Amino acid sequence: MHAAFFLLLGASLVRFLIRHPGEPRTPWIIAFSVALALLYVLGPVLGPVQGAPGTGRRFTWLGAVVASWVVLVVLAPSFAWCAVPLFYTGLRTLPARASLVLVALLTTLVVAAQLRLAEGFDPNLVLAPPAVAAIATAVFVHTQRQAARQRALIDDLLRTRRELAATERREGTLAERQRLSMEIHDTLAQGLSSQQMLLQAADRTWDSDAEAARRHVRTAADIAARGLAEARRFVHDLAPPQFDGGAGLEDALRALATPESPTVSVRFHVEGVPVPLPDRVRSALLRIAQGALANVTEHAAATTVALTLSYLGDQVVLDVADDGRGFDPGAAVAPGGASGGASGGASGGARGHGLPAMRARVGQLGGTLTIESVPGEGTVLSASVPLENP
Repeated sequence: MHAAFFLLLGASLVRFLIRHPGEPRTPWIIAFSVALALLYVLGPVLGPVQGAPGTGRRFTWLGAVVASWVVLVVLAPSFAWCAVPLFYTGLRTLPARASLVLVALLTTLVVAAQLRLAEGFDPNLVLAPPAVAAIATAVFVHTQRQAARQRALIDDLLRTRRELAATERREGTLAERQRLSMEIHDTLAQGLSSQQMLLQAADRTWDSDAEAARRHVRTAADIAARGLAEARRFVHDLAPPQFDGGAGLEDALRALATPESPTVSVRFHVEGVPVPLPDRVRSALLRIAQGALANVTEHAAATTVALTLSYLGDQVVLDVADDGRGFDPGAAVAPGGASGGASGGASGGARGHGLPAMRARVGQLGGTLTIESVPGEGTVLSASVPLENP
C-alpha cells in the first residue's frame, strides 16, 4: 500500500508536469507533492496505530497528510487517485465511525476532482469512486475481522497449551507420588514391618533360646541393609538392586523364596521357557511378589507359600498361593484400599496401599490382577502382564 501511494503520487506529478509545464502553480504543486511524500514517510516512524499509545500523534499526522492531499487536489485534480491508499491509512488509524467519515469525505473530493477534469457530466465519474471506496473499505474490514479471529484463535491455542502443560505437570506429579507410595509400601514399609516382627520374636525368645533370638536379630539387620539399599535407589531412581549385575527376574524371585519369617516356607518354580522381560515388567512383578509375600507373613497365618512364574508365550503370569486363613475378596476391599482386618492371604496388602498398588502396577503395563480366596482355605493372587513381542 505504501508503494502504491508513492507510485500514484509520482505518476500524478509527472502527468501534471507534462500537461501543464511552466504554469505559475507548478512550483506549488512540486512543493506540496514533496511535503506530502515526506509527511507520509513519517507515518511508519510514529509507529503506533489505533488503540495504542501515541495515537494522538498519528491523528495529527493523518490530518496533515489529508490536508496536503486536499490542497494538491484543489490545485491539480489528477492527484485525486492518491486517495485509495489514504483510505486504508485512515481505516487503520481512526476509530471505525471516524474512518468511515474520512473515507466518505475523500470519496466526495475524488468525485469533484474527476468532474472538474471531465469535459461534460459523466455518470461513471460519479459512481466509480464510491464503488472503489466501498470495495476498499469492505476488503479492509473483512481483513481486520479475519485478523482478529486469527489473533483470538492464537490466544486460545496458547491458553490451551498453557493449561495442557499445567495439567500434564499435575498428572506427572500425581503419577510420581503414586509411584513413590507404591515403592515405599512394597519395600521400606514391608521391610520395617518384618523387622518389627523379627525383633518382637527375638525379645520373646531371648531368655529361653538366645541362639534363635540372635538369628532373628541378624535377619532383621539383613532386612535393614536391603531397605537402606532400596532407599538409596529411590534417590537415584534406578532399577531394583535385585537386578544389579545382570540378574534376571527368576533369580530375584528365587532370592525372595528365602523367608524372612522362619514359620513360613516359600517354594518357587518357573513354568515355560523364560524370555527377556522389559525392565518395567521385571520391576513390577518383583514388587508385587515382595508385597504379597510380606502380607502373607504379616496377615495370613500361613505355613506354606507357592511362588510361580509362568511364561505363556504372549504373557507372563506371577502366582502367589498360600495356605493361610483366607478371606472374602468381595468384602475385604473397600473403596480406597481398606481391608477387612488381618483376614487377607496373599492379598492381605489390601489394607492401605497394598492391593491398590498392585492393581496400579499391573494396570500401567496393560495387565490384570485377580484374587481367589475362601475363608479358611488360603488365597491365590495372580498378576498377568501381556508381552508385546512373545
